Amino acid sequence: MPDIIEGTKPTRMELLNLKRREKLAEKGHKLLKEKRDALIMEFLDVAREVRNLRKDAEKSLSIAYKDLLWAQTAMGVREVEEISTVTSQKIEVTFYPRNIMGVVVPTIEVSETERNFLERGYGVIETSSKLDDAAKNFEAAIKRLVRLAEVEGTVRRLGEEVEKTKRRVNALEYVMLPRLSATVRYITMRLEEMERENVPRLKKIKAILEAKKIEKATA
Repeated sequence: MPDIIEGTKPTRMELLNLKRREKLAEKGHKLLKEKRDALIMEFLDVAREVRNLRKDAEKSLSIAYKDLLWAQTAMGVREVEEISTVTSQKIEVTFYPRNIMGVVVPTIEVSETERNFLERGYGVIETSSKLDDAAKNFEAAIKRLVRLAEVEGTVRRLGEEVEKTKRRVNALEYVMLPRLSATVRYITMRLEEMERENVPRLKKIKAILEAKKIEKATA
């Protein structure tokens, strides 16, 4: 049997307060369960998106690295490294929050990453076409990686909120509601017991009052 709430007095006022709290707890429990279930569905959807994005990013990077290896084979590792020093690129990244069912998750915007060979700053005559392919694929991969980071951040925040909501649901379902219910039953039983104990006492008082009334009448 669940423990009753400590310090509870068996009075009718206390009983009314506890019944009110019990109703509020039941309503809160229902709303939290609905929120938990909705969050789980959202979490699963985003988790699937993470898996797809990760596969896409890995594939994109794999192609880019293969092109880079071909370029290094054709031009030499040192030549490719020297070219990389003149092709630096400034990428602007903006973070701002958005709300999913009360959960604040990150949104990341990135400036345009893909460039043509002229914008990259190296000559095309003395370089391999595979270097162009590698640069193009790495630039395209940046956006995929940023999107992956955004969605992974979202799934992490949703997962934390799911766990937090589950704990609150369990606390209400297995601790608070049983204790409130047990305390309501306890006070109800005590009040009924006190009422039964008062019946003989009231009868005795009534008999004494009637006896005095008769005594006055015959005096």
